[in-house]
Amino acid sequence: MIRTLVVDDEQPARERLRQLLTAHPDIEIVGEAADGVEAAEKIAELTPDLILLDIQMPGASGLDVAASLGKPRPAVIFCTAYDQYAVDAFELSALDYLLKPVNRARLAAALDRVRASAPAPGRDRALEQLAHSPGLAPARFLAKRGNRFRVVAANEVVAFTFVDDVTHLLTTTEQLSMQPTLASLARRLDAAAFFQVSRTAIIRLDAVKEAKPFSDGTGEILLSNGQTMVVARRRWRLLLDKLEA
Repeated sequence: MIRTLVVDDEQPARERLRQLLTAHPDIEIVGEAADGVEAAEKIAELTPDLILLDIQMPGASGLDVAASLGKPRPAVIFCTAYDQYAVDAFELSALDYLLKPVNRARLAAALDRVRASAPAPGRDRALEQLAHSPGLAPARFLAKRGNRFRVVAANEVVAFTFVDDVTHLLTTTEQLSMQPTLASLARRLDAAAFFQVSRTAIIRLDAVKEAKPFSDGTGEILLSNGQTMVVARRRWRLLLDKLEA
């Protein structure tokens, strides 16, 4: 059985998908979600094999949800009413998508593709490729506090850090955990807004309040949350160039 989560902010759309999926006896619907945050929570709770994921949702989009998934990732079929949403990127990354209103034949073809799809590592690469497509730098992030997810706007982020094998998102008031690795985040972020100061930290440039050079060519920055970070010698000059720009 393919354990499936249906995610759409419109109840009629979820009901239609449920009805269409009854024609596929190997599909077991284990749950539904009506927005991105609820989807992230249900994914963590239910660990589905497949997600039918709406793209346009309030709060966090389907792309935000997909980018927040840890590895190994479930299979994802994106659903959208607007074909301008990077359809070329979906095709290039070997992910399937359905244009709304979803029809029976197109859904069946997408499910066949899932059944014959690459194992989890292949899906991981496909979603990574989509997330790193030009023009898709994230404007928000899904991060976890306890067992609840929160949507954090990019301009609220002070830094991302990697400590004790966990990726953290830091704001001025709190520290949240995330599934993606720091390396994965570095490839997705807008280079004009974020900068990697070390192997274990990425900072938002606008969050830097002070920059203090040291005689050995390294430096230290003070962030808007009061935290200080040492910047490696080979990154210090690059950081100053970014801040001056």
